[in-house]
Amino acid sequence: MYVATKFPKNSSFSAWVAMLPARIPTLPLEGAVTVDVAIIGAGFAGLSAARRLSQLDPTLRVAILEAGVVAEGATGRNSGFIIDLPHEVSSEDFGGSSTDRAKRDITLYRTAIGLATDMAQEYGWGHDIIDPCGRYSVAISEKGDAHIKAYARQLQGLNESHEILDARGIHEVTGSQLYTSGLYMPGTVMVQPAAYIRAVADSLRNPVTLYEHSAVRSFDRQPGGWSVKTSKGTVTAKRIILANNGHAQSFGLFPGQLLHVFTYASMSEPFDPRRLNGKRDWAATPALPMGTTVRRLSGAEGDRILIRSRYSYHAGLEINEGHVRSAGRVHDGKFADRFPNLTGVKMQYRWGGPMALTWNSVPIFGEIEPGLFAACACNGLGASKSTAAGIAAAEAVVGLKSPLVEVFSNYDSPKNLPPQPFLSIGAKADLRLREWRAGRE
Repeated sequence: MYVATKFPKNSSFSAWVAMLPARIPTLPLEGAVTVDVAIIGAGFAGLSAARRLSQLDPTLRVAILEAGVVAEGATGRNSGFIIDLPHEVSSEDFGGSSTDRAKRDITLYRTAIGLATDMAQEYGWGHDIIDPCGRYSVAISEKGDAHIKAYARQLQGLNESHEILDARGIHEVTGSQLYTSGLYMPGTVMVQPAAYIRAVADSLRNPVTLYEHSAVRSFDRQPGGWSVKTSKGTVTAKRIILANNGHAQSFGLFPGQLLHVFTYASMSEPFDPRRLNGKRDWAATPALPMGTTVRRLSGAEGDRILIRSRYSYHAGLEINEGHVRSAGRVHDGKFADRFPNLTGVKMQYRWGGPMALTWNSVPIFGEIEPGLFAACACNGLGASKSTAAGIAAAEAVVGLKSPLVEVFSNYDSPKNLPPQPFLSIGAKADLRLREWRAGRE
């Protein structure tokens, strides 16, 4: 039996949730139900798995158990990049010897994009939910410029479409004089993550059932399947998909293998778009790892800027408002550096969100016990990697030997982390070092 020792706990709402109408959640699980597949977690991985299961076999009975309300957890705290190319513009992570790894990652990411864009077309979702606008990588230093050029050479070798922009070109996009160069990649799809994941959840139809406010308290193996218990109900299932990322460890699973890191974001109040030149909707990731992600979003009330930066390690899977405020002070400086002509524009929302990492940056995937499948450890890039993992888990559950399942199955096993207190000391020091290396980026 696997028994939960803690449950997801979120600090403040993200801007993505706060800007939407309040959600009326589905009813919690009460009583006993019997299904073919139980999915624990209704984020990118869990809901993508449900979608794929319904495609593979529309008769499958599926129960999705969400501890809170859809979009109020880690998924709704994402920055909304469903990328199609490796994320970090760094020779450390994308060098000439890693072409095979890059192609593998591209397969995963484009599978995730395919699911999202297919749903958008099927249900008529607009750009307020999903926008195939591409993304920029931006630099503000000679070191960043060098990474931009090196990354562009790798993309050329992979025959991937891209465009290098000089300082003037990236200024025309962003309206910021700080950026010294940029690289445009057209394949990324941007989402409003809370609106997107709500839309995915609300698109699911019988025999797929979503139960919100239904935290799983335990699950144990029974003859022919599994029994999953919440505070008011029980699910008897032939198979389980664990799609709860770092909180899988709350059940005693994967001890010593998951590193719990939080990243932080701030969203500005609306401002008059005439105050900032450039495009009104764009998204940029930093040229250097651990740098600053920026999005500009247009709206009826005006435009907003999102700043994402800062990382912190928390073994207990929880942060407090003090951590969010501390990161927010850094965000204010990043915002002022990039957009001095927006003096007086304040940040309206601030929040943090968790990531589950492994030491060697591999997912935890596959059938870990008979009938118990994992799609955990997103290692960042949750919108892309978790979506792909959910799809692959669904295919594995029904026995489909797909190319995606093969990719996930061929990853190395996660390496064990150092014991405490060395893990905490090392993780915190490594994060600070990486942020220092990123500098103003």
